[in-house]
Amino acid sequence: MLQQPHYAWPGNNRDLTRLVAQHPWVTMVSATADGPVVTHLPVVPDPSADPDADPVVLSHLPLADAHEHQLGDAQTVLVVQGPHGYVSAEWYSGSPYVSTWNYVVAHLHGIGERLDADGTVDVLRLTQDHFESRRPRPFDLGGVDSYVHRLAPAVVGFRLRPTTVVAKAKLSQEKPAADVAGVLAALEDPAEPFANAELADAMRRGGLPS
Repeated sequence: MLQQPHYAWPGNNRDLTRLVAQHPWVTMVSATADGPVVTHLPVVPDPSADPDADPVVLSHLPLADAHEHQLGDAQTVLVVQGPHGYVSAEWYSGSPYVSTWNYVVAHLHGIGERLDADGTVDVLRLTQDHFESRRPRPFDLGGVDSYVHRLAPAVVGFRLRPTTVVAKAKLSQEKPAADVAGVLAALEDPAEPFANAELADAMRRGGLPS
């Protein structure tokens, strides 16, 4: 269920799936019986999921990390970090202001579902194909199939069907139009040390993925 917090992100579930696909390097935080555990890992949208439902994601962990996260039992949050960057108070035409940080972020809450060996191999292939699809000559795991199957027992694939999704877009939307224009001009100025074309594009789109 997509919650609408302060700085509510304006997208729908299809947009959210695209946000995950475009920003797949996420932070995984699990509330285990031994305390919080944090890992960084790539995720991909589950292609078999309903595109109009909350985004279901697939990923994999080394066996030891899966044990540490108490995968399958502990409540987990996947933090998806979209475009973000520094915004200097100097860029505003009004005052008084302070510098800030603009960002797009989504938190996917749920319990990871451990996959069996075949499911884990499928996740490895899907993850590889997701990234290789951008290359003119994608690398095919089929050529190293026996190696993949030897690797699989040391890896645990999992699926996260979020029970709660919190998505935010803080993109100067509360500022007057003149101030927003100043921020955009600075972010798109190649001479500005904090220029950030991706963040400027996100501002123009209201935080929606391209």
